[in-house]
Amino acid sequence: MLLTFEVIAEALRERIRSGGLKPGDALPTQAVLMAEYGASSLSVQKAMALLKQDGYAISRPGKGAFVAHPDADGDSGDEAGNTPVGGTAARVEALELALAETLEQLTALRARVEALEAGGTERGR
Repeated sequence: MLLTFEVIAEALRERIRSGGLKPGDALPTQAVLMAEYGASSLSVQKAMALLKQDGYAISRPGKGAFVAHPDADGDSGDEAGNTPVGGTAARVEALELALAETLEQLTALRARVEALEAGGTERGR
């Protein structure tokens, strides 16, 4: 018999394989999964960790968990013929997204600093 976290992980894997959840889609939140499966937060966290470990999901800090994009190098999958998504390409994609967001934030901060300097105001001094 499968443990609750394994049931949750397999159900999400099946949604991904069937196309119900596509690469880039947000995965259900912890609260939604807890309600849907009558599971504890620990079971949901273990299920999500399993999906990430298997390359089906990636986390974006402050955003949530998302279906990973398939690797461009074409993983062969496991013995059962299941082709996982994610892996290195998904991690690189997540890092590129985080970098782009950080650069946007830096650009906005730089513009604010320049506006303050142009106005001749000095805060905190």
